[in-house]
Amino acid sequence: MAEVTEMETSPVENNNELALVTSEAQPEALPEMQPEALPETQPKRRKKKSMVWEYFTIENVSPGCRRACCKRCKQSFAYSTGSKVAGTSHLKRHIAKGTCPAILREQDNNHSTPYTPRVGVSEPRKRRYRSPSSPFIPFDQDRCRHEIARMIIMHEYPLHMVEHPGFIAFVQNLQPRFDKVSFNTVQGDCVATYLREKQSVMKFIEGIPGRVCLTLDMWNSKQTLGYVFITGHFIDFEWKLQRRVLNVIMEPYPDSNSALSHAVAACLSDWSLEGKLFSLTFNHPTSEAGLENLRPLLCTKNPLILNGQLILGNCIARTLSSMAKDVLGAGQEIIKKIRDSVKYMKTSESHDEKFVQVKNQLQVPSEKSLILDDQTQWNTTYQMLAAATELKEVFSCLDTSDPDYKLAPSMEDWKLAETLCTFLKPLFDAASILTTPNNPTAITFFHEAWKIHADLGRSITNEDPFISSLAKSMQEQIDKYWRDCSLILAIAVVMDPRFKMKLVEFSFTKIYGEDAPSYIKVVDDGIHELFLEYVALPLPLTPTYAEEGNAGNGKADESHQGNLLSDQGLSDFDVYIMETSGQQMKSELDQYLEESLLPRVQEFDVLGWWKLNKMKYPTLSKMARDILSIPVSAAAPDSVFDNTIKQLDEYRSSLRPETVEALICAKDWLHYGSEVSSNALVKMEF
Repeated sequence: MAEVTEMETSPVENNNELALVTSEAQPEALPEMQPEALPETQPKRRKKKSMVWEYFTIENVSPGCRRACCKRCKQSFAYSTGSKVAGTSHLKRHIAKGTCPAILREQDNNHSTPYTPRVGVSEPRKRRYRSPSSPFIPFDQDRCRHEIARMIIMHEYPLHMVEHPGFIAFVQNLQPRFDKVSFNTVQGDCVATYLREKQSVMKFIEGIPGRVCLTLDMWNSKQTLGYVFITGHFIDFEWKLQRRVLNVIMEPYPDSNSALSHAVAACLSDWSLEGKLFSLTFNHPTSEAGLENLRPLLCTKNPLILNGQLILGNCIARTLSSMAKDVLGAGQEIIKKIRDSVKYMKTSESHDEKFVQVKNQLQVPSEKSLILDDQTQWNTTYQMLAAATELKEVFSCLDTSDPDYKLAPSMEDWKLAETLCTFLKPLFDAASILTTPNNPTAITFFHEAWKIHADLGRSITNEDPFISSLAKSMQEQIDKYWRDCSLILAIAVVMDPRFKMKLVEFSFTKIYGEDAPSYIKVVDDGIHELFLEYVALPLPLTPTYAEEGNAGNGKADESHQGNLLSDQGLSDFDVYIMETSGQQMKSELDQYLEESLLPRVQEFDVLGWWKLNKMKYPTLSKMARDILSIPVSAAAPDSVFDNTIKQLDEYRSSLRPETVEALICAKDWLHYGSEVSSNALVKMEF
């Protein structure tokens, strides 16, 4: 019986121990095995033997009891008693954990690297966890490098992290077979990921049915270099508003008159957008000479949409931040007083407790909490002022509970703070829309801009000289924005079936008074002129069947019929219809404008409405697609409230411009999940 048990548990690689296996073995020692199955199972079990037996032998201590003896230090360990086998885990620990004194002595004498046994590498203990739903795959060096590049891109880790000792030690413990990579290697992997993703984005943009609008966001660096972030905005076949970062272009002289025009020209060439650019929005102060350099370039490479009036537009986020900066500058003294009071409360737990105690005693109904502002983000200063003014009674009475508090603003100070909040609130509400996940259309900011414009117009006539002066300063900035962008915003509003020209007429009357009719006529003439330009576009872009056929929506029959008509000599029929329809029947635009307005529903989807009505208004829907893709802000959502121009960090600005572009663009593209398959969790076999 003892000999059969030894056959099943001792290392079959040891030829001396193989000699112990005899034909007199008793089958009752292995009741689950049939004698005739023994020759078939023996080679199968040989493959499953652990490499631990290179360091241990089996010794018979007494009948039915055997122990494992270390070949190096001669220590013995429990192995089997009767039919119970102790296993090999404790034997592995003796070798792998460095507790064997003989192995430790060898390491000290040889001054070698820490001992790494082959035990844990070769034994496939994890096979027991295999299941069809979580398959194991072989270790793949290239795939691991690809995932490291994706990780660095997605989380903005420094490329040099792959050479940091901590990262190297972590990876070697996780997978000893992984060859460490250098900075240059991972930089190449990140650029390769960028190029691979760029092919997908380029194919996506090539297939869009409409035009592309660009935004330019200028960043600075400590090296006085400029980086122009160029983002493309467009509406896809499903009538969903899309945005993608297309380029990050380094400009050595960001304040030069040619900086923006050079960046735009590079983007148009890189993405083959000549003839597809519809509008341009920027947040960098540009001189008249800079605009003169930019406009001819755009007009040369693109159709003259309204003689270039839709090509240039200012960033609403920059305009709102500039106006907020005026407000904060006018009240900087009172703002400092309130900031110091808030700082007194928020930096001491005992002071904060006393503040809450006084608030509860006075039963102040405010639910706002005091915050200390970040002076680089003007919204935090507004929120600090708004919370403090609601709690002004607590500040005024706090000295009765806390004699050390000597910073309480006067009643005149609180009145001034409330005035500042009155000016800041509409700016804050408008800018907050830009931080929402849904990209707001120009329609939304027509409402915001004209309301701010009208409110400031009334504030100028206020008897309080402080209010009147501040309102005048702010109105100068909103006036400039309104002059540059009101036509774009108004045309976008006309494309909303809830408003059309009616809201334009109403709001212009509020702003311009008796002069409103002339301004309204500019919008009406502009929308009709733009429509005629779309009617005159090449015929393949105009008929509805062309779009439907490209989108694969089952309109092949209609497209086929159109080709047949052209082949039969009716290619000039569409031209004849265009020439005569203006005299005999109303255009799509006039029909659309004369129809009654839709009810104002809060959750109305204007893009969804045009998607449903593109058959009824084939040409007008194409115009609406381009107009409703015009972005009003060039700032990223996390930069809307910035008081200063964004600055590229010192590490990234030290990289090559091509690497900076690859890292920033690829991060944006990976956010949209262009490589869904690579996001799946993978179980690696070591």
